[in-house]
Amino acid sequence: MTAFGPGRQAVIAILLAAAAATPDGATAQRPPADRDAIEALRFAPLSFTPPAPSEHEIEGVTVFFLEDHSLPLVNVYARFAGGFGLLGRELYAATTALPSLLRFGGTIELHPDSVDEQVDQHALQLAFGSSGGSTSATLNSLTGNLEPGLRLWKDMLLNPRFDSVQVEVWRGQELESALRRPDDPGRLAFSEFNRLMFGDHPIGWEMEPGDLEPGDLSRDNLRAAHARILCRDNLALGVSGNLAWEEIEAHLREFLSGWPACEEALPEPPVPDILDEPGVYLIPRELDQTTIVMAHRSSIRQGDSRDYFASRIANSILGSGGFSSRILNRVRTELGLSYSAGSFWTTPDDNDGIVGALTRTKSESTIAATRAILEVMEEMRNAPPARDEVEVAVEAASNGFSFNFQGAMQVVSRRVLHDAQELPEDWLERYVAGVQRVSAANVHNVLRRHLDPDRMVILILGDPSRFDLPVETLGEVTIWEVEGVSDPVPPVGPSPG
Repeated sequence: MTAFGPGRQAVIAILLAAAAATPDGATAQRPPADRDAIEALRFAPLSFTPPAPSEHEIEGVTVFFLEDHSLPLVNVYARFAGGFGLLGRELYAATTALPSLLRFGGTIELHPDSVDEQVDQHALQLAFGSSGGSTSATLNSLTGNLEPGLRLWKDMLLNPRFDSVQVEVWRGQELESALRRPDDPGRLAFSEFNRLMFGDHPIGWEMEPGDLEPGDLSRDNLRAAHARILCRDNLALGVSGNLAWEEIEAHLREFLSGWPACEEALPEPPVPDILDEPGVYLIPRELDQTTIVMAHRSSIRQGDSRDYFASRIANSILGSGGFSSRILNRVRTELGLSYSAGSFWTTPDDNDGIVGALTRTKSESTIAATRAILEVMEEMRNAPPARDEVEVAVEAASNGFSFNFQGAMQVVSRRVLHDAQELPEDWLERYVAGVQRVSAANVHNVLRRHLDPDRMVILILGDPSRFDLPVETLGEVTIWEVEGVSDPVPPVGPSPG
């Protein structure tokens, strides 16, 4: 008999039942040929062609556009090269504050309350954000309200008031967050691990009270950060919505008219000096739970290479793939030491990244959980993964491909980002094709060369007096000093045995 999966069985059962039903609801006997006919049905394979935005240039600004008539809306995404990571620590607070103050700080002509009134009047949705390397803003408008919406949005972006009350509100919120950071063990551990690994680099920065003196958010600093970032040469646009290009072009020309050129080019991103010596670092805290973060430097970078694609599948199998990953299966399912555990593998396109793992566990299983993760890493270095593990990870990556295109705005904003990263236009298609070529041998090879548990920098935040074994069991221990966090307990644990 021909074998077939449960999904196909269900379809065949439904078709057979429908074919065998008599008008009065009784079921008649049908000849076996009906099953043969159903099993002989063949369907063309499903195919998915991603939508591709068109590329234009207005006033020297690149614009990606995708027409979308599903709703009477227009979305405009503005991405500006430049963020806190490029302008130095002296402008860290001012650059970080920009998104909030662009939205809530008013314009030269409009008080913050007046801006809010116009936003409500025209039913606009606005979002502003930033990262170490870029600043962004998004406008969502009804098609009929696009003209006044763009006019207000342009005024907010180009002519911010930097209302003193709103500046102080933002400063107070950030001060509160900075002072409360030691109260959140997870946040503290992860931010301190970044500081440990990356030092005085934007990746390792954390907003401190010293960054938030009133002078750090002076009008001069805010205007300096604004002028360096929100200028024409840094800008790219992504547009989608219920208009043809010929209709939207006139609106965009008006929006882009009058934008000043950048007075000077942005500096190149600083290259991080990543800690490359293994060690065990302890932040002693009287806590019931321990947070463990570990990693070492990795030279794999984002790009169209076999090692890059193999590292994506390797990371999924190692710990980022959820319940199918080895770290979670070992630490949670087999040993019951933690509710969650996983891995990470960063692959910047312009410098080295890190590869490692993290978990939280009760104090009394700290060393056992750490060792379990290190053992999984060693096992993956020593032997290739099973073919079905690779197939599951590859299938998960491939099946998620279509979710990158759920909305037109998602498509154009990603195209803007890929263009800024100088990735090819068909990068997502190349990515899927690349991971689909990954074999078990590729995964083993990339792990054998780029993952080494003996090189791990291990940061442990917890109460060493309650650990299952002395923390020195893992190696020589350094107490990692955190400003505002005392050492309430000695770095010792119970004796072995």
